[in-house]
Amino acid sequence: MLVKTFGCAVQGVNAILITVEVNIVTGVDYFLVGLPDSAVKESHLRIESAIKNFGYHMPRMKIVVNMAPADIRKEGSSYDLTIAIGILAAAEQIPASFLSEYLIMGELSLDGSLKPIKGALPIAIEAQKKGFKGFILPIQNAKEAAIVSELAIFGMQNILEVIQFFKGEYHGQATQVTAENLMQEPTEKFDFDFSDVKGQENIKRALEIAAAGGHNVILIGPPGSGKTMLAKRLPSILPPLSRSEALETTKIHSVAGKLTNNNSLMMIRPFRSPHHTISDVALVGGGGNPQPGEISLSHNGVLFLDELPEFKRSVLEVMRQPLEERKVNIARSRHSVEYPASFMLVASMNPCPCGFYNHPEKQCTCPPGIVQRYLSKVSGPLLDRIDIHIEVSPISFNELSDQRKGELSSQVRSRVIQTRQIQSERYKNINNIHCNAQINTKLLREFCKIDKDGLSILKMAMERLGLSARAYDRILKVARTIADLANDTHIETKHLLEAIHYRSLDKDVY
Repeated sequence: MLVKTFGCAVQGVNAILITVEVNIVTGVDYFLVGLPDSAVKESHLRIESAIKNFGYHMPRMKIVVNMAPADIRKEGSSYDLTIAIGILAAAEQIPASFLSEYLIMGELSLDGSLKPIKGALPIAIEAQKKGFKGFILPIQNAKEAAIVSELAIFGMQNILEVIQFFKGEYHGQATQVTAENLMQEPTEKFDFDFSDVKGQENIKRALEIAAAGGHNVILIGPPGSGKTMLAKRLPSILPPLSRSEALETTKIHSVAGKLTNNNSLMMIRPFRSPHHTISDVALVGGGGNPQPGEISLSHNGVLFLDELPEFKRSVLEVMRQPLEERKVNIARSRHSVEYPASFMLVASMNPCPCGFYNHPEKQCTCPPGIVQRYLSKVSGPLLDRIDIHIEVSPISFNELSDQRKGELSSQVRSRVIQTRQIQSERYKNINNIHCNAQINTKLLREFCKIDKDGLSILKMAMERLGLSARAYDRILKVARTIADLANDTHIETKHLLEAIHYRSLDKDVY
């Protein structure tokens, strides 16, 4: 008997429908075709053990399993349940009447219980597009998949419940999750708050501007000046994710298997802080079976690179294209995948190997030429793509011992949210543009116009600091954000001067 069941393969952040055809005829042996990897080939051993535990048996006949389309490689153990149900239906141990209405995915344990899978959300989205009535999967992934409306999601604990479902003996209910209700849940619970930071008001101001416009930031200063402390508090002033951003972010983390069990929708912007020993593939993504890297896991959030010069040069240079295009393309011989990578880069570094170059009180112990060599580890093209450069100075004892509480993150966040709303309204008719940092050169001319005084100031700054054309664009974008924070319609001279101040490190580095 020939039976068809349906699953999905995940490529990038999207899913592709896979048809599992099972045919049982007279003969012996088990054949699995359709470009399966080792994990899929081993599925028959898990299937046989799992169904035996519940009183069912593997047919002692010739079993041919074809996974179509045959030119797409099938990877992982998520097809165990799809194949198992197909075999039981083809052997007429369960009815095959409703198999075509449901998409089935899940990894089987030897005792028949179901283990969670990767990519449940993009698979559910594909199932809805293809018109399936429901999606049967492990219970750990049920809430994640249930974000997709108009699709019945049945989370199962073991294969017996799936068998009972197709025999009409299952009495469980479909998992219900309403995205709108999740969006209304409070998302302001953070472990770190700006009120904990003593002094550093100018740095807080720069980070507020960065959060308001989605700009990249680099903090440079001696050890102990508070660079890491400030960077870790940046998520507490970022605006909450919109529904579309939350879905995008959840899809990426679902594909990477980073969602916690029973988690449905990511509501807090991601903050990723990889160690400086990370490889370029781990940062950007890729591998034999392409997976999203740290920059894609930071999508709609923050990627924090502490001690930037300690990262390998090759690792830093691969970020240049994603910073510009806000996406990553990974090409393989048979296919290519694209991962979104619209993230805020926040980097920190010491001014020299010993950390005390230009320190007001301590003496730098680095030999001549070492400082320049250390700073040159971060290339000019990469620095050009960072909008805001901030020099962080060590705080005095009086500031450190001051008992007065600083401004709360929630207060700063309210201003950031208001500024982002201004930008959302400005770019509402433009696809994939949500904040000032994302605008291109054409939009820059339209929304970042300056008067003659502003042009003369910008010309003088470019000549004195030796700024590039890209730095010119970045200054205008930051000035636009500063004007939005002040609720000013036009970019004024004071906004430009403050934006130029945040490029002052260009002269020091070159």
